[in-house]
Amino acid sequence: MSVVSVRGAREHNLKNIDIDIPYHKTTVITGLSGSGKSSLAFDTIYAEGQRRYIESLSAYARNFLEQLKKPEVDSVSGLCPSLSIDQKTNSSSPRSTVGTVTEIYDYLRLLFAKVGTPHCPEHKIPVQKRTLEQIFEQTLEIKEETKFLLLAPVVQDQKGEFLKEFEKWAKMGFVRAKVDGKFIELANAKKLAKTKRHDIDIVVDRLVMKESLHSRIKESLNTALQLTKGNVVIELLDGTRKNYSMNSTCAECGFNFPKIDHRFFSFNNPRGACSECNGLGYIQYEYEYESEEEEDDTTYYELSNETCTVCNGLRLKEEVRSVFINGYNIVDFSQLAAQNLIKKIDELKFNSREKIISEKILAQIKSRLNYLERVGVGYLHLSRPTRTLSGGEAQRIRLATQLGSALIGVLYVLDEPSIGLHPQDHHRMLEVINELKNLGNTIIMVEHDEDTIRTADFVIDLGPRAGVHGGDIIAKGTPQQIAKNEKSLTGQYLSGKKDIGKNFRKKAPKEKVISLTGATGNNLKNASVDFPLENFITVTGVSGSGKSTLIIDTLYRALSNQIYSTEYKTAPFEEISGIENLDKVIEINQRPIGRTPRSNPATYVGLLPLIRNLFAQHPESRMRGYKPGRFSFNVKGGRCENCQGAGMVKVEMHFLSNVFVPCDVCNGKRYNYETLNIRYKDKNIADVLDMTVAEALDFFQNHKHIHKKLETLHQVGLDYITLGQSSTTLSGGEAQRVKLSKELSRRSTGKTFYILDEPTTGLHFDDVAKLIELLQALVEQKNTVLVIEHNLDVIRSADHVVDLGPLGGDAGGEVLAVGSPEEVSKNKKSVTGQFLKRYFTSNS
Repeated sequence: MSVVSVRGAREHNLKNIDIDIPYHKTTVITGLSGSGKSSLAFDTIYAEGQRRYIESLSAYARNFLEQLKKPEVDSVSGLCPSLSIDQKTNSSSPRSTVGTVTEIYDYLRLLFAKVGTPHCPEHKIPVQKRTLEQIFEQTLEIKEETKFLLLAPVVQDQKGEFLKEFEKWAKMGFVRAKVDGKFIELANAKKLAKTKRHDIDIVVDRLVMKESLHSRIKESLNTALQLTKGNVVIELLDGTRKNYSMNSTCAECGFNFPKIDHRFFSFNNPRGACSECNGLGYIQYEYEYESEEEEDDTTYYELSNETCTVCNGLRLKEEVRSVFINGYNIVDFSQLAAQNLIKKIDELKFNSREKIISEKILAQIKSRLNYLERVGVGYLHLSRPTRTLSGGEAQRIRLATQLGSALIGVLYVLDEPSIGLHPQDHHRMLEVINELKNLGNTIIMVEHDEDTIRTADFVIDLGPRAGVHGGDIIAKGTPQQIAKNEKSLTGQYLSGKKDIGKNFRKKAPKEKVISLTGATGNNLKNASVDFPLENFITVTGVSGSGKSTLIIDTLYRALSNQIYSTEYKTAPFEEISGIENLDKVIEINQRPIGRTPRSNPATYVGLLPLIRNLFAQHPESRMRGYKPGRFSFNVKGGRCENCQGAGMVKVEMHFLSNVFVPCDVCNGKRYNYETLNIRYKDKNIADVLDMTVAEALDFFQNHKHIHKKLETLHQVGLDYITLGQSSTTLSGGEAQRVKLSKELSRRSTGKTFYILDEPTTGLHFDDVAKLIELLQALVEQKNTVLVIEHNLDVIRSADHVVDLGPLGGDAGGEVLAVGSPEEVSKNKKSVTGQFLKRYFTSNS
């Protein structure tokens, strides 16, 4: 079979659809936000592939994996092994970094273990090997009459049972050993846990420091050194241990360097991790806070961090940081941007022996670094924690890792890989995806980007609208066939019948400006910019060019500190002026709007309190004395106590993973019987929470305040979300639009400075057009709107453009061009301008 054949897909809002997706091709699934794209790509095709894989494993193996439900679909045939590269599975572990995820750090550890030169941490000189005589002389420094053990460290941090080894050592005449800190008799030794790491020291001798025993001490030292190939431990009765080695010793102070292998350089291993912070780079303190949800009185606890004073946030022990290659330690390499590390590796000089050893290791490192640069994240350094990455950055890193693995015959499912990419970076990424396909893989992408759609082999357009009004296949075929299909909204934009940006009025520059001078944060090179007020401004530039540093870390924080007297730490700058023309500055970012699954968008925008008040004013509620809190599933009284308002109950499966099933008391409704008996227009509170925004708009059309809140959610393109939907299920773009909705519901002062970071994330052409209209409306009310954006339709719709570059990282940070979109398109220095040309060439 040469296709993945889907029949009867009904997951979420899909309308029993059938579709065949070709092998070894790139397929783009597009449509309005909420039309069912992710339901088809991730929740049906990928989920079924994963479910089948997991079911093929043993019961023991399945115990360690998430149990997946069967998607609502009649059949999916022709499935090959599938991998998801989305934006939501970013690791939250503080130990996960760009280097560990891409495996580049693993290869660096191997490189330093094989060709690194250890230095004394104190005297900064290369350590030297010791002789038996030198070790004996140092041992004699122990005070007379001191009792001590002479140990041979035969196993250090290794997995295994070691029963055969225990028997071997017993036959050699040794009686006792210290295993994981406890002494045992070798004759009675039992096998150890195979999957755990162990430390084993053989007790070679029990001694007292006396002159008469010097020859015996020397003989025992020799025995231990032969047993371990050069290592011995002296342990006093109080537990104090001192390591001696024939391998690496400082000539000045006698410092003994530990055994060097790849684990020695890991901040996730006790051998390499800073002992104070355990390799985190910071010390964690816990503090408590009250829930932001006004009806929830639960106390929560959170991560507060202070940089470790022992390793200064570098995660590794001092001796690990004292191993050098050409004067650089592994931390130096990890703190370089990927694109700069490639250059540094090319400059390394090795002798003939080191060249032979390092050749294959360096080839792997460079290959992976090149892929990072090609997918547009070459500005990231390897020590960057993955939990600080945007969804788009995390997805592109995983894509680069897959390219490095060179798998074939795999179905890759990608979630909007264009997000966060400048057009220049995006074209390079499309080349990389094409390379992945040409290896013999099948690519499915959920995408809205025009260039991505045009380069696809096959396109599926879902719609016609969102939520319950979506889930149908409107068009399928090549991009050219989609463009000719009059039923397809996507096709109308591809053909030019609909155009996002051409009708927006360009304003003349205003006299009032916010003037920022001398910004030097991160890679900014003394940047000075005037931001004209009462304008729609876009700030653009390639990934890593300094946009966020200029706008968020400098401009926003400086404005907030002066307007609200906040105490943000701003990136360095010389001066900011014009703030007297503003009374508000609002940053609308993509961070989650709720910490727990119980929070939801409707509560965030202030909608649910109004609905609860409405139910509390019902005559039957008044008669029973029900207050608004009765209609919250977060507090006692009205909620179902069997599931505590969660709607789901955990079922223990013993040797299988836990399963969550609908509560059999409330049937997943979250409320108790008495609360559900209160009905407004024949709907109880649970029915209302299950409504989409579009459905609720019609239902509450006669309630002015509720309808106004719903209207703002509709304006930002969130018709398809349900009122009770968990905030934790929202994408970054959806969370940002919920925040924008909340701001729109407030009365405008006309002197507000709005800052949005990539607000088009996850939006179809038609949704982008509506968003631009919305932002322009804010400007018409004499507010200022600034967006950090790569979308060319948004950029050409702006009144004023600021372009940074020319590249990312150290090669960025310059203000290349400012002015109207047309002026920027004529600026030869501007990278963005080169892509804007196509919109203005016909008018020039």
